[in-house]
Amino acid sequence: MSKKDDILFVGIDLGTSQSSITASNGQRHVVKSLVGWPLDMVSRKVLKKDVLIGQEALDNRPMLDLHRPLERGLIKEGSEKDLAAVRELLQNLLSLVGVNGKRESGQRVRAVVGVPAEAMRINKQQLRNTLTGMVDGLMVVSEPFAVAYGKDALLHTLIIDMGAGTTDFCVMMGRYPTDDDQRTLPNAGDSVDEQLSKLVRERYPDAQLSMHMVREWKEGNSFVGKPKSRVTVEAPIKGKPTELDITAELRTACESLLGPIAETMVDLVARVEPEYQQRVRQNVMLAGCCSLIGGLPEALQESLNEFGGGRVSRVADPVFAGSDGGLSIANDAADSDWEKLAT
Repeated sequence: MSKKDDILFVGIDLGTSQSSITASNGQRHVVKSLVGWPLDMVSRKVLKKDVLIGQEALDNRPMLDLHRPLERGLIKEGSEKDLAAVRELLQNLLSLVGVNGKRESGQRVRAVVGVPAEAMRINKQQLRNTLTGMVDGLMVVSEPFAVAYGKDALLHTLIIDMGAGTTDFCVMMGRYPTDDDQRTLPNAGDSVDEQLSKLVRERYPDAQLSMHMVREWKEGNSFVGKPKSRVTVEAPIKGKPTELDITAELRTACESLLGPIAETMVDLVARVEPEYQQRVRQNVMLAGCCSLIGGLPEALQESLNEFGGGRVSRVADPVFAGSDGGLSIANDAADSDWEKLAT
């Protein structure tokens, strides 16, 4: 399992749209961050389950009280159901890697959880409360720092972790990053979905759309720059399935990310000591599900040309980069680094 055979270490990337877990027993999984409860006795009889999670919840959403409990990387406050949904989501992730819900005798679990860079303080207390009884050791770190640690990109590197709720930045200079080394933007996958939905509705006002449909269109076809081919999708208009060309709308929605991300990237590099700025510009790494937008690394790299040039690349496995990095941190952490939780 690990260098300490009686402990299961896990890294968790708790995301607005999807969450991943990587464990020291070799297991790793990703699930959509959706939790739903049957609406009534009919739904319970049809579904034969008390709670549905991930893709199963999405597929059966008309029968569910469906919750997407994370917003911009934060656990939604003020709703007992959203708090319960986060707990169900975390329990599900842990069960997927073999953690018994009632905790087997002697089983010890230590978790590193990645959250948006500027939400550390708020999320730490929420996660402490939620994970009490599930794990006995906790570390909360920023998502881009977890990516950097897992990729051993700890010196003269800029990590940009692009999720659904936030885009998070972290400059690594061979030490633990300070608040000044990190940024969080709301310009991310959800903002692309909202803009795409608005643009498509403006062009096709009679089309019947849901945000789930729009999100699926984006995830399967997103790009910036010149399109390789037309992007066509199908949606009902007055009940009749109709082909819609959304090429221009999709490009506009995706390219809405470029300006804010490029501006923040350049600003962070400019704050690095001058003799190291060139090295950082040559080591910009993208991670997160939104980094899979076609042409994105090239477009951001081009934005560096007027500042002396640079190199922007995408990590090999952007979906698991955060949870893999969390596991790397867990494996290296000393006993004194862990916050002990009641079991």
